[in-house]
Parts: sequence; structure tokens; C-alpha cells
Amino acid sequence: MTHAALYEIHDQRFSSLIIGNAELEELYSSCRWAEGPVWFGDSNCLLWSDIPNQKMLRWIPDGAVTVFRSPSNFTNGNTRDREGRLVSCEHGSRRVTRTEPDGTITVLVDRYLGKRLNSPNDVVVHSNGSVWFTDPTYGILSDYEGYKSDPEQPSRNVYRLDPSTGDIAIMVSDFLQPNGLAFSPDERLLYIADSGASHTEGAPRHIRVFDVVDGKTLSNGRVFAHIDNGIPDGMRVDVDGNLWSSAADGIHCFGPGGVLLGKIKIPQTVSNLTFGGPRRNRLFITATKSLYSIFVNATGAQEP
Repeated sequence: MTHAALYEIHDQRFSSLIIGNAELEELYSSCRWAEGPVWFGDSNCLLWSDIPNQKMLRWIPDGAVTVFRSPSNFTNGNTRDREGRLVSCEHGSRRVTRTEPDGTITVLVDRYLGKRLNSPNDVVVHSNGSVWFTDPTYGILSDYEGYKSDPEQPSRNVYRLDPSTGDIAIMVSDFLQPNGLAFSPDERLLYIADSGASHTEGAPRHIRVFDVVDGKTLSNGRVFAHIDNGIPDGMRVDVDGNLWSSAADGIHCFGPGGVLLGKIKIPQTVSNLTFGGPRRNRLFITATKSLYSIFVNATGAQEP
């Protein structure tokens, strides 16, 4: 792709965040719906999910792709906790799990008030160890990305889990379909995508932002930005507080004030992204059937 075809510059600040001669690379192209990329710097590899194929895949810099886990219980979003362990959202089992260093899987949560969760979708971990995750109904709408079922929860919530005590609490309950989420670099803000427009015409296709109070509660929710093509799904934040969001036409980059700075155009609908590589300046992008990457002039602020 030419520079003009690859980038849309809406604000000149975006020019300093991209590398003009960097190329968009397709690293893998045999997924059904790629999601949940997470970078493991200590292992020099990327893990991501292929939800309908019931697989988690591993990419290493020499280009080799291997199966990390199969069956995966229709795993969607992934992150790392503050000890570097993999934390995953499983549609099929309707739970959030942690993979221990020896490979065993610990169930962190699968119920709220005795009823099954909907289908945990995406997850982030606060520096205090708490696990924050979204719980829309995508994984129970059909048998394609999970097991078709009626929801047991009356709403589609964002939860906070304290793994040390097992305490779980609803942080937000008024989303149509809460999806991706990301903390600001200083963890004073939490961004949450509402992708309700995926199945409901006229529904939200925006990102909301909340103040994080003492690392335990949210307040002052407001709309941060709208996605003008498709819906927001997964997203990440760089060290300067810019938010990079998935969309139908690629990656949309917003400044800390919510202004659209620019876009990186991707040939397929983007589901998620993460920063990786030794300097955390390489975007890894999951988009429909493929895993892409591109180097940028920004440094990711995210998983350890």
C-alpha cells in the first residue's frame, strides 16, 4: 500500500505517530475471526485467538506460527497480569481464566450472584492486581463463537474482580454491548467500547471514558469518541495517552482529548490490536482472518 492508501491524517499530530516508510505486513491469514492479541516480551512471541476455530495461536519473529491451545473454549480477549501470567476471556465456558507458569488453568470467575456470566469478552489488569472485564452476549448469540444460550444476567456489565479475595462487583451496567477496554497510562481513566451497533441499528458505536476512583470504582462516565466506520472493539493506549481503537476500516487513533488524529487503513475489518516488539513500537493487529503488523512512532503502555 502507498503512504496515501495506508494512512488518513486528520490532525497533524498523527504525522509524528507514524513512520512514513513502514509497511503493513500480513503475518498470518488462516483464521476465521482473529482476536485478543497479547505480546509476551519475555518469551519474544505474540499470542492471539481464532475464536470460531477454537484455537489460540503463537507467532514468533522468525515468522513461525504454532498452536498454543486447542480447544480454546472459544477464547476471545487476552492480557497479562502483574506477574506476567496470561489472563483470558472464554466464550465457551463463560469464564475468565488465568494460565499459571506450569500451564495449568485457574478459573478466576464464571458466575455473578450465582448465575452464569454472559460471555466474557475483553480484559485488563490494574496495577493493584484487580481484573476488569466486559461481559456482552456475543458468545451466546450463536454456536459460531460459543454455545447459543439465553443470558442469565439481566444486564451486560463491566466487572471488577479481586483475585486475592474472589470479590466481584459490577462497575457499569448501562452498556448495550460492552467490549474492549483500556486504562490510561496513569490508570486514572478507563476507556470502554460500546459495540451495540454490531447487531442493533442506531445503537452506540462509541467509546466512553470513566474516572477511576482509588483503583476500585468508576465515576463521571462520558462519551470519549465515536467510531465513524463500523464499531469500536479492542483498543490500546500509548505512553502519551493516545488511544488506538479497532474499526471497520482499520485503526483509529484519538488524542487524549478525544479528537480523531488519524487512521491506519487495514484491508479487513479490525477486531483488536496490541503494542509489541522489544520497544513496544510495533502494532500487532487482528483483522477478520489475518494477523497484521506495522511499526509506529509510539510506545505502548499496557501489559507487563
